[in-house]
Amino acid sequence: MGSSRTRNAAATREAILQSAIRHFALSGYDGVGVREIARDAGVTAMLVNRYFGSKEQLFAEAVETSFAPPTIVAEEPHALARDAAAALTERSDPDADPLEPFLIMLRSVSNPVAVNIVRDAIARHVGRRLAGQLSGPDRQLRADAMLSVMSGVLLMRRVMRSPGLTDSDTDQLTDLFERVFSAIIEPA
Repeated sequence: MGSSRTRNAAATREAILQSAIRHFALSGYDGVGVREIARDAGVTAMLVNRYFGSKEQLFAEAVETSFAPPTIVAEEPHALARDAAAALTERSDPDADPLEPFLIMLRSVSNPVAVNIVRDAIARHVGRRLAGQLSGPDRQLRADAMLSVMSGVLLMRRVMRSPGLTDSDTDQLTDLFERVFSAIIEPA
């Protein structure tokens, strides 16, 4: 009986977390309440608070879950620009899978608590990982510059659907992004 209850608790917790990720991506931190997240997960708001403590803690875990998986990790250091460009072209495609981490970030930046949580998660899971693949001085600066380019492309191609980016050939985009990333990756 104990292991069934544990499995149900784990499944319930995961359902709440996935509901939170969807809702925060759609509406941002300020645009959704715990009741909506709970309703979508098939539980009560009280149960959400029992599992996560508060909306802020739920948001922090949703962000952590969204940003934790490796996104751009090159097999070889010299392949980083190409791998990052290919990943960006693929993930920014208007028909690609949902962009929960980016949308959570984009739709939550107006809340100071939420933006601190997102910024810390990006630094911990993406920025440091990317900086660790760079060599020479100013690694963190160059990693942040790469992330800024990526965010801009995701916004313009995926969210705003800028015709110059959405109508271009994927190979052409990948080549262009590779040149941009190569310029950033090379230490000054």
